[in-house]
Amino acid sequence: MKEFILTLTHFSAGDVVNTTGGTMTQGSITDSTALTPEMKTFYDKTLITLAGANLVHEQFGQKRPIPKNGGKTVEFRKFSKLPKALTAITEGVTPAGNKLSVSSVSCTVDQYGDYVEQTDMLELTAVDNTIVEATKELASQAGLTLDTVVRNELVGGTNVMYAPSVSGGSETAVSSRADITAACKLRVKDVFRAAAELKAVNAPKIDGSYVAIVHPYVAYDLMQEAGDQWIGIQKYANPENILKGELGTLGGVRFVESTEAKIFAPGKISGDFNRVTVKTNASSSTSVTVKEALPSATFSTALPVYVNGVANTVTAVSYNASGSTLTLGSAVTVTAGDMICGQGAGKDGSAVFCTLFLGENAYGVTDIEGGGLEHIVKQRGYGNDPLNQRSSVGWKATKVAKRLLEEYMIRFESGSAFSSTAEEN
Repeated sequence: MKEFILTLTHFSAGDVVNTTGGTMTQGSITDSTALTPEMKTFYDKTLITLAGANLVHEQFGQKRPIPKNGGKTVEFRKFSKLPKALTAITEGVTPAGNKLSVSSVSCTVDQYGDYVEQTDMLELTAVDNTIVEATKELASQAGLTLDTVVRNELVGGTNVMYAPSVSGGSETAVSSRADITAACKLRVKDVFRAAAELKAVNAPKIDGSYVAIVHPYVAYDLMQEAGDQWIGIQKYANPENILKGELGTLGGVRFVESTEAKIFAPGKISGDFNRVTVKTNASSSTSVTVKEALPSATFSTALPVYVNGVANTVTAVSYNASGSTLTLGSAVTVTAGDMICGQGAGKDGSAVFCTLFLGENAYGVTDIEGGGLEHIVKQRGYGNDPLNQRSSVGWKATKVAKRLLEEYMIRFESGSAFSSTAEEN
């Protein structure tokens, strides 16, 4: 009997019959119907390591392990500050003393996850190790997913500051997201102002500094203005203590860069369009033709928009050869080139960027270690697969984040001269 020697991927299993009917001996096949403990550990560690690279927002929170056999509730604790002891002690008399006041914040954990299937033909013919490649992609997805869960909790905070509008050397205060434009940039004085706000409430620092999570566009604007005041990480005396994603320091605040720093963009009008340009002049009309080819739509609830910065609504969109026509809730007068955008960001269509300034213990998160993030590899033949044609690689995570002390975090909203049309993330 002729023997065939093949090198198969990690999912090979059972006897294999070649196309001419010659049976390959079992000894010629690396049978891995079950991954060895070492291989499972390798893949698990690979997933967690790669996913961890994206977990920028969670690194400054209180960490809590996933509760085992304790239901779906996680409890975070916070201690109230003791008042000043201004009453003089009487000689020889023991004072009444005080007690620590502990309050707890409970929240319910949720599960997230995804997987990819692979076929036997892909495993036999692929040049690359498909398990490793799939693990890399899934790890990136897991990291971004879990980071976004934490980020979305943080940006819901109630302690908000807005970048003022600066033009020609004059400064105009901004009091709402709708008034943010590209001219409302994060500046050096704003960093000092945010740090002062945290100091004023005695927010504890994180390893000696406050921390800010910033988008690369906003970081670019800030560093351009800061000049020599900006201390890059290459100038750190102890570079081994650099935070994940850290860029540098300004005004006692360490800046951590993340492309997942929250961006608010105008809401969608129809299809993927959130900003459209007026095509034809209209006078005191509720029908406005725009240049973009928007899908036709009728809204049961009027869609909020800004027309040249003034609040309005869209009730319907129709598309024809001459362009797309918006039916507005209120009559407007517009000229060609004017902008209409969805509400949710700047009323001139500008994207709004969030920079999070953080003190210690401002929020809590569940940890990805100890069951928080699981890598799952299924061999061919699992489930309803009688011909051993499919295998899968996936991940599952249990996650929750919770704001604990609102005064210890500031959401600073600004525009960016680098990109005023960035999309929501």
